[in-house]
Amino acid sequence: MLHHPVVPAPASEFFAGVVHWAAQAAPYAGTAGLLIGGACAWAVRHRTRRARAALARRTVVEVIPTATFDPGEGEVRRFGRHLARVRYAADGIPVRGAAVRIRYSADGGQMRCFLEGPAQAAAILAMPGFAEVEVRATHSGTGIQPVRFTVPAPREAGK
Repeated sequence: MLHHPVVPAPASEFFAGVVHWAAQAAPYAGTAGLLIGGACAWAVRHRTRRARAALARRTVVEVIPTATFDPGEGEVRRFGRHLARVRYAADGIPVRGAAVRIRYSADGGQMRCFLEGPAQAAAILAMPGFAEVEVRATHSGTGIQPVRFTVPAPREAGK
């Protein structure tokens, strides 16, 4: 059995082989690149349209504190978690459209707090996050209307 030594091909032959392979694959690679680029462009445009639609359909609630409003640290943390749930209620909306915005303004010397979020999460935004606040929700052009919660009757002992 004869043993032939392996003679490496010159670098020019290797380079020529690579160039030949690239020339053969170029039309397929170009087509694949165009398809992938088109799919990415479509996805970005679709997500942008969904975010714009969500931003156009937002709901606003006004949070009005009572005269004795003085939240503790735990109550503030609970309110933060309450606002974080809005993102989960707005499932399917891009992050930009699902964000909660907190706006403060002063009107006639009284500070006002507005919570703005996606319309899908209107029920969560309308829930009072603090014990001593009144929540007023806006409804399609009718102004700010109060949201009333009934107080349950006290339980009788032993029942």
